[in-house]
Amino acid sequence: MSPDGTLAAPARATALPRVVESRRRPFDWGSVVAHLLLLACVAVIAFPLYYAFVISTQTVQEVLARPPLLRPSGHLVENYLEAWNRSHMPRLLWNSAVVAVVSATGKIVMSLLSAFAIVYFNFRGKLLVFWMIFITLMLPVEVRIMSTYEVIGNLGWLNSYSGLTVPLMASATATFLFRQFYLTIPNELAEAAQLDGVGPMRFLWSFLLPLSWANFAALFVVLFIFGWNQYLWPLMITNTEAMRVVVIGLQDLIPRTGTHVPEWNVMMAAAIMALLPPVAVILFMQRWFVKGLIESEK
Repeated sequence: MSPDGTLAAPARATALPRVVESRRRPFDWGSVVAHLLLLACVAVIAFPLYYAFVISTQTVQEVLARPPLLRPSGHLVENYLEAWNRSHMPRLLWNSAVVAVVSATGKIVMSLLSAFAIVYFNFRGKLLVFWMIFITLMLPVEVRIMSTYEVIGNLGWLNSYSGLTVPLMASATATFLFRQFYLTIPNELAEAAQLDGVGPMRFLWSFLLPLSWANFAALFVVLFIFGWNQYLWPLMITNTEAMRVVVIGLQDLIPRTGTHVPEWNVMMAAAIMALLPPVAVILFMQRWFVKGLIESEK
C-alpha cells in the first residue's frame, strides 16, 4: 500500500528472454525401413484382392488382354448379376452362413463347458483328459475324415445341416484358450461364490460368462471364418445342389470341358460376393476381437 492510502500496482517481474536451442533429432532410418516393409507387406496382401475386383468388372476380352488391365472397367453390375443368378448365390450364402454360425457357436459352447470342468472340478485323471483333448491338434483332418464320414453316414446325416455342422463342433484350440483364461481368474472369486451357496452352473453363468465376452468375440471371428471356408468336408457329405456351400458352388462356374473359355470375370464376381460376409463379421467385431486377443495374453 502506498503512503497516500491507495493500492500500489503489483510489481511485474521482468520476463527474461529464453533462448531455445533448436536441436535436430537424428533421422530414424529404422522407422522408415519398418514402415516401408509394412507398406510392402500390405501391398502384397491387398494386390490379389484388388486384381480380383478389377477382373470382376471387366469383360472376358479385357480379362484375356495382354498386358493385363489393372484398372476397373464398366461391367460391374452385369457381371455380379450374372454370378448371382447363375450360381444360385442366395442358397450358397445361406448354407455357408448356417455352417459357419452353428459350428462356431457349438465350438464355443462345448469348449467353454470342457474348460470349465477341467479348471474348476477335481477328478481323477483331469490332466490326462486335458492332454488327450489337446493332442488331437496333432491329428490332421485327413486322418480322421473317413471314420467321421462313416459315422455320419450311419446316422443318416448325409446332405443335412447336422452332418455339415456337428462334426465341426469339437475344438481343442478353443478349449485350450478358455482353460488358459480361466486360470488367470483369482481363486478367491470361486471361493467367495462357494461360500455364498452359488452352485457350479450359477457360478459359470453369473461370474465366468460376463468375464468371457471378449474371448467369445475373438474366438467367434476365427471359428466363423474357419467354418465359412470349409471345403473338403462339405464336398464329401453333400451331393445335391440344395446343400452346397459357397466355396464349393464357386467351382460350378468353371466349365468342365476345354471347348469353353472360363468366364473369369463372373467367377471373380462370385468370389468377391463370397468374401463379403466374413469381411463384414471382422469389421463389425473388430473391437471385441482385438480386446479378446489382448486379454487372452494377460
